[in-house]
Amino acid sequence: MKPIWIVDDDPSIRFVLEKALARENLPTRSFTHPREVLDALADVTAGDPARQGPQVLVSDIRMPGGSGLQLLEKVRELQPGLPVIIMTAYSDLDSAVSAFQRGAFEYLPKPFDLPKAVELIRRAVEESQREEVTEERQTATPEMLGQAPAMQDVFRAIGRLSQSQVTVLITGESGSGKELVARALHKHSPVADGPFVAINTAAIPKDLLESELFGHERGAFTGAQTQRRGRFEQAEGGTLFLDEIGDMPFDLQTRLLRVLSDGQFYRVGGHAAVKAHVRVIAATHQNLEQRVKEGGFREDLFHRLNVIRLRLPALRERHEDVPMLTRHFLQQSARQLGVEPKRIADSALARLEQFAFPGNVRQLENICHWLTVMAPAQVISLQDLPPEVLEAPVYQPPVRATAGAEPAAATVTSMPVAPLAPVAPVAQPAPELVGGLHPAAQVSAPVSASAPAAVASWSADAAAAPVAAAHSWEQALETEAQKLLAGGQPEVWDALTRRFESRLIRTALVATHGRRMEAAQRLGIGRNTITRKIQELGLDAPDEA
Repeated sequence: MKPIWIVDDDPSIRFVLEKALARENLPTRSFTHPREVLDALADVTAGDPARQGPQVLVSDIRMPGGSGLQLLEKVRELQPGLPVIIMTAYSDLDSAVSAFQRGAFEYLPKPFDLPKAVELIRRAVEESQREEVTEERQTATPEMLGQAPAMQDVFRAIGRLSQSQVTVLITGESGSGKELVARALHKHSPVADGPFVAINTAAIPKDLLESELFGHERGAFTGAQTQRRGRFEQAEGGTLFLDEIGDMPFDLQTRLLRVLSDGQFYRVGGHAAVKAHVRVIAATHQNLEQRVKEGGFREDLFHRLNVIRLRLPALRERHEDVPMLTRHFLQQSARQLGVEPKRIADSALARLEQFAFPGNVRQLENICHWLTVMAPAQVISLQDLPPEVLEAPVYQPPVRATAGAEPAAATVTSMPVAPLAPVAPVAQPAPELVGGLHPAAQVSAPVSASAPAAVASWSADAAAAPVAAAHSWEQALETEAQKLLAGGQPEVWDALTRRFESRLIRTALVATHGRRMEAAQRLGIGRNTITRKIQELGLDAPDEA
């Protein structure tokens, strides 16, 4: 690990911190003047192999060789992600607050309590290490982010479709990122060198939509003074993305069906057929099967579009992606506004993970933009979150029929157009696989059937019988153990123990707002034990409050 740099003209302060950090196995390097720090940073920037940059910088605010605030500004220019702790006397509290607002990780009043100072430095080290991992992951910014199983299924499906130009229908709630999936399908396709043209069929008035799609000839209608190429012609040799296809007017659906079936169209007011060499990707937040039943959507067009269906999960279905997306959007907002990116405390992240996000990823992006502007400090705390998050009830995901088992990844076997048929829903009202491909495309998705049917019936009984709720988790544990043992999985004890301890520690940390000491006391274990468990289990533990 890189050392903690200590800058103070007082040798006693340097000595005390060096010894205390050494007992915690944290390496240190001390300086007496800010100029020495800047020279050392210059050596690191120049690539001197004998010099190692700091993990954290701890600096006094007033020194004969210069101001800690000036040092803070220059360090932030050289290493924006480096946590800087400013030490100050009580009389300098206003300066410390100013430093905090200008990018300091935290300030440390003198005289300080040594254990609290060490704990603060350790928190800064953890933050610095997280920032390093984040920077490594964002060196090449990915087009889509997601570690949740449902998103990994989407990524796999995009990979399987990378050599095909088949028509794809993307379904998902508003704000879940359907256009990003469409762009990824285009980028990883045989027509990636061609244009990607997107049009929101719900955002354009009906009278103009036909001209937007197919173009028009000169004099076709009042105001048509020149010939105009439509979106189909603009997308020639590439991909046309039809967003919110469920809102397309019924008469235009007929024209779209003709293009998909014949591969040609006519401009408005034109008589010469125009060939369309275009891959079509459509998206909707609506249930198209229901729209067909209601007479609002053509059944034959539905079949033409529904060759391969990808369902994009809502953000509340992949809450484990919230921390990664939050940090990404905070970085993005900072770049757009030309300011330093803000960090977010784990306690605030934990609360975001408990939010239902009715607006999905778009809402999280807006919240991060709001926090970049409105949060008063450089580190976003729990109380800085907007009222819509703080006042919302904790989201409880629905109980699944099988405990601890996800549907197996879908695999494409063939892709003919299938007849419209009722499909049984999978944990959703819409007949779609989570993050995978629609059964109408003849997709084999071998969902695990090893869990006994009693699990589903037990879930319903548990909801209807509060008397049995106290023993429900024990019954679920017994069912899961039976399934793993029957499946021949090795080391069942270790696997279930890790899952049990992980869930228990996370729950305790949320209940204590990230205070590890209190969480350990309430669980009846020692602080060292909970710290070790957090490290062993790889938990992203909330910050100390």
